[in-house]
Amino acid sequence: MNSFDPAGFVSLVALIGLVILVAGLVSGLNERLGIPAVALFLGLGTVLGPYGLGLVDFGLGSPVLLTIAILSLVLVLFTDAVTVDRDALRRHARIAAVVLGPGTLLAAALTALAAWKLLGLHPAAAAILGAALSSTDPVMMRGLLRLPGVPAAARYPLRIESGLNDVVVLPIVLIGMVFLGAAGAPVSGSVGKVGLSVFVLGPAAGILVAWVSVRLLVYARGWMGMRRDYESLYVLGIAFTAYAVAELFHASGFMAAFAAGLTVASIDVELCDCFHDYGEATAEMLLLLGFIAFGASLIWTGLEVLDGPHLGVAAVALLGRPLVLMLLLPRRGVDPLARRLVIWFGPRALASLLLILLPIIAGIPGAAELFPMTALVVLLSVVGHGAMLAWATHRLKSRADPLSSRAGSGPELPGAQLVMHPELITFDELAALQAANTEVVILDVRSPRGYDVSPLTGKGAIRLSPTAPAENAASLALPREAWLVAYCA
Repeated sequence: MNSFDPAGFVSLVALIGLVILVAGLVSGLNERLGIPAVALFLGLGTVLGPYGLGLVDFGLGSPVLLTIAILSLVLVLFTDAVTVDRDALRRHARIAAVVLGPGTLLAAALTALAAWKLLGLHPAAAAILGAALSSTDPVMMRGLLRLPGVPAAARYPLRIESGLNDVVVLPIVLIGMVFLGAAGAPVSGSVGKVGLSVFVLGPAAGILVAWVSVRLLVYARGWMGMRRDYESLYVLGIAFTAYAVAELFHASGFMAAFAAGLTVASIDVELCDCFHDYGEATAEMLLLLGFIAFGASLIWTGLEVLDGPHLGVAAVALLGRPLVLMLLLPRRGVDPLARRLVIWFGPRALASLLLILLPIIAGIPGAAELFPMTALVVLLSVVGHGAMLAWATHRLKSRADPLSSRAGSGPELPGAQLVMHPELITFDELAALQAANTEVVILDVRSPRGYDVSPLTGKGAIRLSPTAPAENAASLALPREAWLVAYCA
């Protein structure tokens, strides 16, 4: 019987708390300076790990690390699928198809070919490595996508890529595991079984769980109502239940989680913003926790393979995608800046590490040898794409019109003091809108406690309850074409 380790449990709880505290404290600084959170948390892991204070150390077989990896991948697949914008996908389908198709698959094939030739890997192992290293990282990608000056022609294809390319490469990893486990001898029954699990049973389980869950949500709302905080938690229940149901029937839980997210996105039911925001925030916290776990010691195994062949494979892994997209992305009708961003910004980080862990979790012989190569590419990508993100942060902020990134359009505000955030507006900007005779409605959305305690209110402000904003806005008959400016302090 395994004994409970109180010290290990306390360390894990402390680590989770540290991730949440640090992520919150530095979030504004990261957004302002363009410092990738990935680099910060890898560094934090190093400080806490055996190379630093020696407080934590996760090996490849660590149950904690494997749990973090599985939960992270489930939530990333689910939340990225939930947030797929079908209208945006249709508008930018041409670029998205190139990025998801040849941009991902040809890049994976080039990396696999380089790994097979330069490192002498088994073809199945090379295919797994190529697929894992073709997955772009959602956390670093979001750092760019949150910038107000990113053109829509780059924003949506990159968002779609970070959300959907894991599902493009995941089947390659799962099927490659069958061949690698069989020492290269194709076993048609095993491959067929994996294909059934990945492409049929997993998605079917996810669709069923999501459909039933959303219908129950709608029923509960109409019958007795549902608190917003519990509705935000509901998203986690759908993701984890879909994964568990699929695994229970020996199907792919990861594909089930993704299919569940797509189903929720496609069902015509209004979901509160908290449903999406809480899922994304939780997924990001798990990913950052994963960065600390990997940063403690595992990520640095990439430095142990600093030789010509491994650097050659790393170069192909990092430059193969830009080369493919440079040749295939259309030039006509595409903003040059958007085209450059799509071509060059394809960071590799935790998503690649999570995918390469799958054959290691399955106990396939020789799978652990793939990890140092993956870690090397991730380290190089964090440095290279992190520097690119910092450059883009300063470059794009200088181009951005602060009002064009918000819902609607308004007059230009020369000389206004700008707050570079898509949801904030300064007093100067507000005054300029009012001076331009633009219809502006001031909303007081303070919490009930703050509203009751303070006798002060904004001039001409309308009280909008933050506990039921949609219903309250409908009852107030707010003008649809007006600027709605809300304050909470």
